[in-house]
Amino acid sequence: MNTAAKIILTSLLVAVAGLQFSQVITRYVLGISFMGMQDMLMYPVLWLYILGSVNASREDQQIRANVLEIFLKSDWAKKVQLIVSDVVSLSIASWLTFWAWDFFMYSLKTEKMTPVLYWPTIYSDAALFLGLLAMSLFTAINIVTRFVSLNDKKGALNNA
Repeated sequence: MNTAAKIILTSLLVAVAGLQFSQVITRYVLGISFMGMQDMLMYPVLWLYILGSVNASREDQQIRANVLEIFLKSDWAKKVQLIVSDVVSLSIASWLTFWAWDFFMYSLKTEKMTPVLYWPTIYSDAALFLGLLAMSLFTAINIVTRFVSLNDKKGALNNA
C-alpha cells in the first residue's frame, strides 16, 4: 500500500504542478486566459490534499502538539496520553465524517456542476467523505494498536 500511495500522491502532485505551470504560461507569457483551468485544478488539488492527510493518518505521522508529553516520565503514561489523544481525534473525525456524509448526499441530490466546464463536482465532493472515513479508520487502528501495546513491556511508542 505504501508504493501505491506514493504513486498516487506523486501523480496528483505532478498533475497539479503541470496545470499550474500551464496556467502561468498561458496567462503571463502568452497573454491569454485559459477558461476552465480552475475547474480542472479543483479535482487533483482536493484529492491531493485529502489523500495526503489520509497518508499521514495511515503512517501515524500527523502533526501533534503533545505538550503534556514533556511532563510525563514513564512510557506507560506516554502511551495512555497517546491513546487519549487518538480517542479525541477519532471522536472529532467521526463527527466530521458524519457531516461529510451529509454533504456528499446533498451533492448527489443537487447534481452540482463546475461553473465553466460543467463537470460534476461529486468527484471532488466525495474526496472529503472518503478521506475522513479513511482517516477515522486509521485512527481507530492506531488506538487498538496502542491499547494492545499498553501492557507490552517492549511496547511500541509510535511518534512519542
